[in-house]
Amino acid sequence: MGVTRACGLIGISRSLYRYEAKRPADTELKERLCELAAQKRRYGYRRLHVLLCRDGWEINAKRTYRVYREAGLMVRKRKRKRIAGVERQVKVPAQKPNESWSMDFVSDGLVDGRRLRCLNIVDDFTKQCLAIEVDTSLPGRRVVAVLERLAETRGLPRSVTIDNGPEFAGKALDEWAYSRGLQLSFIQPGKPQQNAYIESFNGKFRDECLNEHWFVSMRHARQVIEEWRCEYNQQRPHSSLGYLAPDQFADSFITADSMSISD
Repeated sequence: MGVTRACGLIGISRSLYRYEAKRPADTELKERLCELAAQKRRYGYRRLHVLLCRDGWEINAKRTYRVYREAGLMVRKRKRKRIAGVERQVKVPAQKPNESWSMDFVSDGLVDGRRLRCLNIVDDFTKQCLAIEVDTSLPGRRVVAVLERLAETRGLPRSVTIDNGPEFAGKALDEWAYSRGLQLSFIQPGKPQQNAYIESFNGKFRDECLNEHWFVSMRHARQVIEEWRCEYNQQRPHSSLGYLAPDQFADSFITADSMSISD
């Protein structure tokens, strides 16, 4: 049977029968994607796509995903402890920068077994990490010192959301907050979901920084963590901000807000 007759029987044209898909060569894209994935081991294809676009690649997310899968770059999800279902309370979102912050502690360790504690402070609106204080011990007075430092450079918010840990519930922070007119918003005991912004940040911090490094000394830990904090604020695409970095979002919001005021 001839080709023409066979195509007529199945209802296609001869040109469609002889058509061969011609995909663009992905060799260079694959190499660059592998380089970025090696540098950012915990980034998925969406964040890597944003980095490619910043490099000047004019491609869509579907092509990035296809090459990402072909290269075997899928991020292995770390198992998380299953938490029993709880009643969730919606936190009133901040409407502008510096309106409300969230604070919490994260623990880790040095290679010699010494304990490492990190005090994380995040702006709820811009998602900027304002500070990560690192030491073996961070009592209430140290928390006050960090907040005083931020007050001088940025100003204080109206409220800070915190848990009921002894450093936050102690006398030092309470007296200082009262003198500065700062509201301390305590979550209910055993309900970290009420402090969702900082819990989300803590997950990223542990996954992309703490779990990726061995800290040989306190000085090394502070250096690596501060570098990660700067990268998080200045470069890391944030999904809830339209894949802008937190500093980019803050700058764009301030610019748009000032233009609306001038109009």
